[in-house]
Amino acid sequence: MKKKLVVATNNTHKLEEISAILGEEMELLSLKDIQCNADIPETADTLEGNARQKAQYIYNNYGMNCFADDTGLEVEALNGAPGVFSARYAGDGHDSEANMQKLLQELEGKENRKAQFRTAICLIMDGKEYLFEGIVKGKIISEKRGGAGFGYDPIFVPEGYDLTFAELGNDIKNTISHRARAVEKLCTFLKG
Repeated sequence: MKKKLVVATNNTHKLEEISAILGEEMELLSLKDIQCNADIPETADTLEGNARQKAQYIYNNYGMNCFADDTGLEVEALNGAPGVFSARYAGDGHDSEANMQKLLQELEGKENRKAQFRTAICLIMDGKEYLFEGIVKGKIISEKRGGAGFGYDPIFVPEGYDLTFAELGNDIKNTISHRARAVEKLCTFLKG
C-alpha cells in the first residue's frame, strides 16, 4: 500500500509538478483531499519559516505526515526582493500578471538582471521535521515570452538556457527547476 503524504497546497500546477517528480512512490493528498479549507497563515519572514508554519498546521490539526513548501523569486538588484512576498508582490490578489509588471518596472534601467528561484520544503514525518532547499539561478528578461508554467515563468531564463521557463514547457522545467531540485532531495530522503 502506498504511503499517504499531504502536500499543503491546493495549487493544481504545484501538485502536478510534484506528482510528476515523485512518480508512483506515494499517494499525494491536497488540502482539499483532507477537507482543509483553512487559510493557513504564512506570516514568517523567510521561505523556510512559511513552509514550517504550513506543515506544522497540517500535522498539528490533522495528524498526517505532510510537507509544505514556499518559493520565492530573489532578484539581486532588488536586494533579494520579492522573495517571501513573491506571490503577493503587487498586492494580496496573487495576481501573476500584476506581479510581473511590478517587477519589470522595478528593474527598468538596471543592468544587473541576475535572479534565482528558491524553494524551501518542510517535511514533518512521524513528528520529526526535515528541511530541503532547491535553487535555480538565472536572469529576468525585459518582456514576457512563452505560454507554459505560471507565476514569473514568462520572464525568468534559467542559467544555461536561452528560453524562459514558460517557453521551455513543464517537461523540461520539471527536471531543472528550484522545486524539482528541492523535491528531488525530499524524494531521495523518502525513498532512503
